[in-house]
Amino acid sequence: MEIRASTVLPAVREDIELHTADGLTLVGELALPAEGRPVATLICLHPLPTAEGMMDSHVLRKASYRLPALAGVAVLRFNTRGTASARGRSEGKFEEGEGERFDVAAALEYAEFHDLPNPWLLGWSFGTELALKWGHDPLVHGAILLSPPLKRAQDADLAAWAEFGRPLVALVPEFDDYLRPEEARRRFAAVPQAEVVAVDGAKHLWVGEPYVRIVLNEIVRRVNPAAHPLPTEV
Repeated sequence: MEIRASTVLPAVREDIELHTADGLTLVGELALPAEGRPVATLICLHPLPTAEGMMDSHVLRKASYRLPALAGVAVLRFNTRGTASARGRSEGKFEEGEGERFDVAAALEYAEFHDLPNPWLLGWSFGTELALKWGHDPLVHGAILLSPPLKRAQDADLAAWAEFGRPLVALVPEFDDYLRPEEARRRFAAVPQAEVVAVDGAKHLWVGEPYVRIVLNEIVRRVNPAAHPLPTEV
């Protein structure tokens, strides 16, 4: 069977709640391999909620549909404060990426408490800003950034990540609306360990199965190289 945009592969899927240090309950889902322990964990940070970003934004949803089965990777998705999806609405309200620091911390706390191995942050657009600003926690093995705008995250945040020293991979669409590969290489030069991967033909929203496959393969190349490249049929 060819893996298509709508394909959902077997996994153990569980609705979860995260509890923030400032007293909010956030809704989410954890997808685990149907058999055996995961080898790594993706903590997904979704695009801008005021522009319809949420835990079900398509690349994150497809990661949860495929990677537990194809790569032995756990996928934790959640709605940041004030964000709604089919799973429900998280408490609180949008705080421009500042109060959301507690949301990132709550997801990492959940991963630690539940012994989820080798956590990597997977941020998309607004989610990349959260990863860069609030993701340098000792638990974090690295971060993968999809379409980073580098708007809310500034040079000081890049400097902090450089000092943090963990891997940083930015997947930058050729035709991004905010930050394109040439400028991305210049900006991320402040982080010696950063890698910028330009994706020809792609746009900010990664629409189209070929681009989804590129993204998921680049993720797996970092978090579980033994499972790369991903199969296109099951």
